[in-house]
Amino acid sequence: MEKINLFCLPFAGGNKYSYRKYEEKSPPFINLIPLEYPGRGSRVQEPLLGDVTELLDDLYQQIKSRVDRGSYAIYGHSMGGLMACLLARKVIENGHSSPLHLFITGTTGPSALSRKDKKRHLLGKKEFMEEVKSLNGTLEDILQNEELLEYLEPILRADFKVIESYNHTEIPPLDIAITVITGTQEDMTMEDIYLWQKETSAAVNFIRMPGNHFFINQYPFEIIQVIARKLVGHTKTYAS
Repeated sequence: MEKINLFCLPFAGGNKYSYRKYEEKSPPFINLIPLEYPGRGSRVQEPLLGDVTELLDDLYQQIKSRVDRGSYAIYGHSMGGLMACLLARKVIENGHSSPLHLFITGTTGPSALSRKDKKRHLLGKKEFMEEVKSLNGTLEDILQNEELLEYLEPILRADFKVIESYNHTEIPPLDIAITVITGTQEDMTMEDIYLWQKETSAAVNFIRMPGNHFFINQYPFEIIQVIARKLVGHTKTYAS
C-alpha cells in the first residue's frame, strides 16, 4: 500500500507535538509528518525566526529531499496555513513535484493577512498576553504559570512577527486543489476566507466547523477524515 506523506505545519506557538491527536486518528494510507519550527520542541536550542523568508527556507530544507519520493500533501493551521501555501509555491518553483492538495485551517487568504494593522509582537507583556488569551488556544494553567509563560512568550512573539511582517504580492495562482476549514466563531469575515480562491486556479472547498480559532482541538477525527476523503482517490491500492 503506497502511503501519502502529509506534512503538517504548526500554528503560532505550536510545535511538532501539536498534531499528536491527528497522528493517532490518521488512516493507514496517510503518513503524517509534523514539521518543527526552530526554537521550540525538538529544536529548542536553535534561535527563533521572526522573518517569513527565513522560516520558509527552513521548512523547505526539511522537506526538499522527501517531496520527489512519493505523493504528498501539506496541511497547516493559522500561521501554518500561510506557511503551507508559501511552502507549496517554493517547492514548485524549485522544480519539485506539486503537492496533491493543500489543507488550510483557521486563517484567511494570504492577501487579507498582509493588510491587517495588528502588530501584536510589539505589545508590552500584559497587552501581549491579553491578545494570546483572546485566541482561546492557551490553556488556563499555562497562563497562570510564570515559568511556562516565560518560555512561551518569545516563541509567540517570533511567530506573530512572521505573520505580521508578511507582505502579499499578486502572483500567478497555483494549480492545486485547496480545502479551507474555519471555525464559526473565528474573528474573520467570509469575504476574507474566500480570498483563498485567489491562490489557485483549481477548486477550493470551503468548510465551516463549530468553534473558535482552536476548533481543531475539538475535531481532530473529523478534520483528518476530511483530509482522508480528499486524498483517498490518489492511492488506488487503498481505494480498492
